[in-house]
Amino acid sequence: MTTLNEVLYTAHATSKGGRTGESRSDDGALNVKLSTPKALGGAGGEGTNPEQLFAAGYSACFIGALQLVASQQKVTLPTETSIDASVSIGPIEHGFGIAANLVVNIPGLDKTLAEKLVDDAHQVCPYSNATRNNIAVTLSVNV
Repeated sequence: MTTLNEVLYTAHATSKGGRTGESRSDDGALNVKLSTPKALGGAGGEGTNPEQLFAAGYSACFIGALQLVASQQKVTLPTETSIDASVSIGPIEHGFGIAANLVVNIPGLDKTLAEKLVDDAHQVCPYSNATRNNIAVTLSVNV
């Protein structure tokens, strides 16, 4: 287990109703309706789901880590840099598990440099550190 040396920020959210409920942050900035996808036996609907929220959080966090390592290495990332994140859910031996796939798009950058930046970002990204050796995470780079 990793112990924080110092707490810089703590997010707070409350969820009610599980996959067919709602989630809200304590400051009201996040307020989402949840619905279970048809693929998981739900009705679908207008709400989001935990896998989509995880994909959004991981991809946003990973871009932040990518920006950090790029600035440390004096590399300017194109403004079009983006990450397509997929989070899958399925059965494992004792319950359910998830897997993540991040496709990092850094148009116009040298492929070798882009791959190095992504590898370095994967070492500092809090989501990557939280998931390392816990779930399958695949990274790929498009330039």
